[in-house]
Amino acid sequence: MRIRTRGFGVLAGFALIVSACSSSATAVPIATAAPTTAPTTAASTAPAATASAAPSSAATPAPSFAQMPNLKIGVVTDIGTLDDKGYNEFSFKGAQDGAIAIGVTDPVPSIVPKDASEYAADIQQFVSQKYDVIVTVGFNLTAATVSAAHANPKIRFVGVDQSPECITPAGANDAAFACKGVPATALPNYTSLYFAEDQAGYLAGIVAAYADKGAPTPTGVIGAIGGTTLCAPCVRYIQGYGLGAKSVNPAIVVKSAYVTHDFSNAAFNDPAGGKAFAQTFIQANKPDVLFQVAGKTGNGVIEAACAANIYGIGVDVDQWLSLGAPANACIITSAEKHVESAVAQAIESIAGGTLAAGDILFNAKNDGISAADFHDKASLFGPAVTTALQTALAAMQAGTLQTCPTTGCGVYAP
Repeated sequence: MRIRTRGFGVLAGFALIVSACSSSATAVPIATAAPTTAPTTAASTAPAATASAAPSSAATPAPSFAQMPNLKIGVVTDIGTLDDKGYNEFSFKGAQDGAIAIGVTDPVPSIVPKDASEYAADIQQFVSQKYDVIVTVGFNLTAATVSAAHANPKIRFVGVDQSPECITPAGANDAAFACKGVPATALPNYTSLYFAEDQAGYLAGIVAAYADKGAPTPTGVIGAIGGTTLCAPCVRYIQGYGLGAKSVNPAIVVKSAYVTHDFSNAAFNDPAGGKAFAQTFIQANKPDVLFQVAGKTGNGVIEAACAANIYGIGVDVDQWLSLGAPANACIITSAEKHVESAVAQAIESIAGGTLAAGDILFNAKNDGISAADFHDKASLFGPAVTTALQTALAAMQAGTLQTCPTTGCGVYAP
């Protein structure tokens, strides 16, 4: 998963960097395609600022592109590939969808860095070519995006699953970690899109509880494995998962464990380690379902679940699609973030002059989350599951469903 650490800004400098791939970093225009969703206006409600001091009043106002024809929009993904069936692909498709929706006729180009050292240079390619909007994908690009936004106040930047929590009052990265800047005002040209992981986890928990009921010899136990206790989104996913499962069966036992307590490679970039950890977890807890919230490490968790003939639940994107065979043999759903819809909404709001700076939350109210399709496991679930999911989603949209603990939401408690 793409990790964000709301509440752990000091750790931003230690963000996980996954291994390099061989793809080049040359910007290649890719033809736009018809949008796959109908994006709506982006949300304007941002979370409360956590900074300790007000920003400088001299911040340059955000550029306005309202009614401006043919915006130049570029995308810098994280390392990997553009067709990863994950964050890179869906963020790029969202930029394409948004461009089409506002009448942009030029192709939306993308750059895929070959390693983390290229983040800043790749963003600079679009800056040098005078692009109006630059979308960057994933937490790992936060620092490079902040630097570019600070240096180029006339360009709008959209960061997917980022949160520049530690900046100076002037809007620069804060190497001293004083964290006295407020991003929404110090960087008025930068918007971070983040998601309600607890809501997506809640929906996954509903599916898990029904899958447990329908297991050949149900144990009454479901499980979840997170990458690290320091990952607040991981914790929120699992907290929501437990609440969702208990909404179906109050007596169900929800076991959870975390691979590590730091941001080392083991947390999110160790499939073999994830598989071994999950094997031990399965042996000890005998769950019928196992939810992974650990990125590539979690891919190993899914592999262990399949090998143990129990059900697996993916994270962030529809992992039945992104992992493919044989890993998807046991995946019943995934807790999804609708990255494509969020990026498209942000682009439309930039063109309309309504996109707020700072953090923008995507949740059930604005097509931000869901449980993924059951695919070839649909026969396992009857209409009661669909009804439960629809009822929960409607309550989330109405703001009447508690999907995270009232205290300690996103905070690991042993």
